[in-house]
Amino acid sequence: MANENKKPDMKKPRFNAYWIYAAIIMIFLGIQFFGGNSWSQPNKTTQAEFENFLRDGDVDQIEIINKKLAKVYLTQEAKQKSVHTGNKKPSFFSNGSEAAYQFEFGDLQNFENTINEIKAENDLNTKIVWNTDSNMWGELFLTLLPFIVIIGIWIFIMRRMSAGAGGGAGGQIFNIGKSKAKLFDEKAEVKTSFKDVAGLEGAKEEVQEIVDFLKNPDKYTALGGKIPKGALLVGPPGTGKTLLARAVAGEAKVPFFSLSGSDFVEMFVGVGASRVRDLFKQAKEKSPSIIFIDEIDAIGRARGKANFSGSNDERENTLNQLLTEMDGFGTDSNVIVIAATNRADVLDKALMRAGRFDRQIYVDLPDVRERKEIFEVHLRPIKKDDSVDTDFLAKQTPGFSGADIANVCNEAALIAARGEKKAVGKQDFLDAVDRIVGGLEKKNKIITPEEKKAIAVHEAGHATVSWMLEHAAPLVKVTIVPRGQSLGAAWYLPEERLIVRPEQMLDEMCATMGGRAAEKIVFDEISTGALSDLEKVTKQARAMVTIYGLNEELGNLTYYDSSGQSDYGFTKPYSEKTAELIDKEISNLIETQYQRAIKLLQENKDKLMELAEELLEKEVIFKESLERIFGIRPFKNREEKIAEAEKKAPLKAQDEIPTTEEPVEPKS
Repeated sequence: MANENKKPDMKKPRFNAYWIYAAIIMIFLGIQFFGGNSWSQPNKTTQAEFENFLRDGDVDQIEIINKKLAKVYLTQEAKQKSVHTGNKKPSFFSNGSEAAYQFEFGDLQNFENTINEIKAENDLNTKIVWNTDSNMWGELFLTLLPFIVIIGIWIFIMRRMSAGAGGGAGGQIFNIGKSKAKLFDEKAEVKTSFKDVAGLEGAKEEVQEIVDFLKNPDKYTALGGKIPKGALLVGPPGTGKTLLARAVAGEAKVPFFSLSGSDFVEMFVGVGASRVRDLFKQAKEKSPSIIFIDEIDAIGRARGKANFSGSNDERENTLNQLLTEMDGFGTDSNVIVIAATNRADVLDKALMRAGRFDRQIYVDLPDVRERKEIFEVHLRPIKKDDSVDTDFLAKQTPGFSGADIANVCNEAALIAARGEKKAVGKQDFLDAVDRIVGGLEKKNKIITPEEKKAIAVHEAGHATVSWMLEHAAPLVKVTIVPRGQSLGAAWYLPEERLIVRPEQMLDEMCATMGGRAAEKIVFDEISTGALSDLEKVTKQARAMVTIYGLNEELGNLTYYDSSGQSDYGFTKPYSEKTAELIDKEISNLIETQYQRAIKLLQENKDKLMELAEELLEKEVIFKESLERIFGIRPFKNREEKIAEAEKKAPLKAQDEIPTTEEPVEPKS
């Protein structure tokens, strides 16, 4: 019965503006075709035949048109002759008074003289009529044709420009100021949910509360709470900020507007502010709703900063409109703005204040537990064998973001497919990590035996020193196969520390200088192969002296500015004398660790050479080779220390010591 009540789905033809253009062209062609009576044109003849007709007295009238065309009208008696009736064309539009023949002649004066001579010789009274024929509609069409072509080209270009710049609702040139946000609602299929977001527990709780507020506002307003205006997701690239917003779109049962900060940027003046107004107008009409602006730093950069031209910036006008819409005079709507950026240091302070972005959610790089959860999510669609262990993979990828882990899984699947395997194994994942961290292997790179030996000694020096130092990262594998821009590489498994002490940084610097120290001991000369090592230790030493205040000579001072204002200054925050002291202390730190590495390698030179020879032979060695040459590493890792401390004296919740601010990472 339900099907009987349904009306048939009749698809009506949609109106198209090109129909009007086609109708106008058809009218002009019709006027041109029928206006000149082109269906009843006279038969063509020659001037010689015409003269014979004239001598025979068959011509009643001659009509000379535009001084070049002659039309011949026959007498009634001549029309009955067989010579003329056989050539007569039947015409639907004929009215009996049309010309029978027409022809073009040459010189007008000679033509007139010939007619007059024949008339005089034969005593004829044939009339000569002069006429000027013109097609008014055809001439009008030819006159207007250039303007029609120019206007048509202009409309075509404007439609293409507006389609590229306006998109969607702004597809026309007059709608270019319309918002380009993509709307997701209960009708749209968004498959991402909070189950697909591994880790990020704190961030998920924050955004889940926002979604719950929109679904059940009475639960919060009954206690006097107000809906938050905005939430800002801040964190390094690839940590899952946009993925979290997509999960909000999938979970929220309210309209979700998604767009990028660059969608507001346009070459036309005032378009950005107009799009902001239109975006919030649409969101208010569908409230309660959520607006997500990805990469908000494209329009939210601090006003007046680095604007040396002094001109009025269109981006600032867009930001001003966004500030007004979020918390201006008379704004009262259930519209929440969620934004994401990895450059929170450059955002305008007015955008960051309470009342606009009330919540700033920091999405950090995942730890080992969160990396395991992320691996489990990305391994679902991959066909893997029993050798794949997510705990092992999580420990082998320190410092990897969610996007990096997704890339590792995809790269491992590609490597396995390249090897004609039926499933992805553990070694495929290790090769994928090596490919992402070190780059593509270059086994065909031409290296001389002397260079290969120098590379082996250099990498063996890194491995030896790091094995001898307590706080240096434990080695995983060493290779002298060129990868990317490096001639050799050593893979370590660094501890994920929350705070770093001076002795830990010094041990890492010493291990980094082990490569150059080994070259000095074995060959009694150094090379340019330690460039990346020198760059790394110089940054570490400078951070110890100028950022973390870990140098005794300078004391507890830092010249780091977390607000980012110092990036635009032209003066150093210290004197020239202090600059000399800083340079001196940095050099002393590096040189001290270099001499320390040399001493360690001199004491273990035999083992160093044994490791280098094995590396030359196998090209790739693992942790087991170092344990066989140097013995088991006596130092415990961080996890073992934590487990041992918990066994001795487990901490209770009230005994936990509150930590201070998180350590600030130095800017490279």
